[in-house]
Amino acid sequence: MSGHPISSSHTDDLSSFARDVLAVNISNSYRLLVVRGEGNDEAKKLLSSATPKQILADLMGREDEARAVLAGLWLWHDWLDESHLISQSLHSSTGSFWHAIMHRREGDFSNSKYWYARCEEHPVIQQMANQVGQILNTLPADKAYLRLTAGGWNPNAFVDLIESVADDQRNPKYAVAVSLQQLEWRLLKTISEQRNAEIRAENSALRQAARAAGKFA
Repeated sequence: MSGHPISSSHTDDLSSFARDVLAVNISNSYRLLVVRGEGNDEAKKLLSSATPKQILADLMGREDEARAVLAGLWLWHDWLDESHLISQSLHSSTGSFWHAIMHRREGDFSNSKYWYARCEEHPVIQQMANQVGQILNTLPADKAYLRLTAGGWNPNAFVDLIESVADDQRNPKYAVAVSLQQLEWRLLKTISEQRNAEIRAENSALRQAARAAGKFA
């Protein structure tokens, strides 16, 4: 099973710079469940000097959302420590979500569950519940898959699935888990893009209202 591609329809709010970063080695990116070793060197060269202002298209609405996407880009290219430095400084449920993924991908599964518990109300949890059927519904019935969606999306069950297959890439469940983690990454990135766009629109409306008030004062 191949991972779901990160197509242009999923990157409309990324800057051209971030799109270039995402495109590096795209056919092989984010396909390890647990990362042992370093990530992609070309991506690191691009990301090492990147700032939040370079990540999202147009003017930023909120820097934290751009920083969250930057943490995700580091993770996409398997640079866990660099992603961790950002996610642990984000005091939001989205920061906790990226933090949980980072620990999962380093193989610290219990710590991953701790951080998932801090973002259990995050909208991506519900979005995963709504969308994982496109991956799971064509597969043979399996208790490991059933646990993933028992009562909605269960991130702890996902951590357990990854722990069970992380050292066996020939296991069919490995490819399924890769597809699921790529879906999770895309949804989490998109949330930050959407929130940034909403805040930017609100700020624009406030500026227009202020100018109108000044004009008629």
